[in-house]
Amino acid sequence: MPRVCHFTGKKTSFGRQITHRGKAKYLGGVGTKITGITARKFRPNIQKVRALVDGRVVRIKVSAKAIKMGLIVKPKRRKYTRPQPEAAAA
Repeated sequence: MPRVCHFTGKKTSFGRQITHRGKAKYLGGVGTKITGITARKFRPNIQKVRALVDGRVVRIKVSAKAIKMGLIVKPKRRKYTRPQPEAAAA
């Protein structure tokens, strides 16, 4: 399953990391040089949450920003108590 937000559509984007070497001119050096460019990924903060979607409780992947914005409707908490076994009670 892809790393995509169900509500905002945020997904992994790609970019580059640039490595520099040297001392900046304003600090008294001869200037910085680029010594390497490598690929990198910008990954969104995706969480798996249980939410109400179309009246059903489903697990969906959403970004943390969508949770903060209040786009998620969480289901009501169940009030379930496990029944006591009769053999242990007797």
